[in-house]
Amino acid sequence: MKNIQKIAIAGAGLGGLTAAACLLDAGFDVTVYEQAPELGEVGAGIQISANGSRVLHSLGLRAELERIGVKPLSYEFYLFDSAERIQGFNLGADHEEKFGSSYYQFHRADLHAILVGAVRTRKPDAVVLNKALTGYDETESGVAINFADGTIAHCDLLVGADGIKSAVRAQLVGPAAPNFTGQAAWRIIVPTSRLPRDFMEQRMYVWVGPGKHAVTYYLRGGELVNLVGCVDSEWSEDGWTIKAPWEDLKRDFDGWCDTIQYILDAADKDSCYRWALNNRPALDTWHSERVVLLGDAVHSTLPYMAQGAVMAIEDAAVLTRVLKSDEPLIDSLARYQRNRLPRTTKIVNESSANAKLFHHESESALREAFARRGDIGKDRANWLYSYDPLSVELP
Repeated sequence: MKNIQKIAIAGAGLGGLTAAACLLDAGFDVTVYEQAPELGEVGAGIQISANGSRVLHSLGLRAELERIGVKPLSYEFYLFDSAERIQGFNLGADHEEKFGSSYYQFHRADLHAILVGAVRTRKPDAVVLNKALTGYDETESGVAINFADGTIAHCDLLVGADGIKSAVRAQLVGPAAPNFTGQAAWRIIVPTSRLPRDFMEQRMYVWVGPGKHAVTYYLRGGELVNLVGCVDSEWSEDGWTIKAPWEDLKRDFDGWCDTIQYILDAADKDSCYRWALNNRPALDTWHSERVVLLGDAVHSTLPYMAQGAVMAIEDAAVLTRVLKSDEPLIDSLARYQRNRLPRTTKIVNESSANAKLFHHESESALREAFARRGDIGKDRANWLYSYDPLSVELP
């Protein structure tokens, strides 16, 4: 093992916590610094495909994931008004057989709680709250991290897993202004008890329509239904916790099929959230000599492939593997970037392309676009879900 022992992670999100658990298992002394006064996640659904779940399984979390997750039977694309199926591919047992691990849907807070528990089981005092990073001083021998409360922490390596508004990235490569895409996303979660019995099968549905689309699926063993609706919009406020009028949500999906209307009508009218979808410039610098970025801090993406959190989980596994080698630290960090940059760039670009695929201006254009796109399931199988960050070669 190279001459580093103390690793600090900025950010106790899904990526930072996965990295902490992986690195602790590898024998490093890890501390996670989180700016929030308490741990928690927003009320939203999240999908974890085989390329991410195999890492979580390797941490011994399979039983807990099986308990809180939903395994959708398939990934389906339907027209917004007629509810006509236009394309789909199998998930469930088929996904697990092909790719060696599960496809899950979780409530983000549930998955976050499991990862917090995994880290604290390995090191009870690993997560330190109320620590907002304001900057760092990097030398040949280590990193001094400065916090808003005036305290300083020292480490051999700083991992910036502090999200899309990363303070670590801002110092490492400079500020990155968001680029508004002209689209906004709604999110609501509805108890299944408010909905008609068996109104929706245990599948992942993408409903596509002119200038917008919606995604619906179950959470918590079918107790909840998650809806995310992405619309062409002038709404430019960026934040996951911004509430917006239910009437605006209902208007955005006026004329859509009964399934969507059932969910909208059952929603808590004061718990509808809307946020602007922004791109940020791609980075070709992920690290310095003792500072490295991970997850949304380095490759934020639009939510059109359900791979944002999965990419961060992949990052965590690959970073751990290179750090376990005997090569100099700077060479390990360069190898991490060299192996992760092409894949994450492709995912970010494919997700942006899906924004166009899902939002054509007419039903005929949607049909033609999906026909040209071909077999989405087969394409993703060839490169996306088959990736194994635990064993892929890292030249």
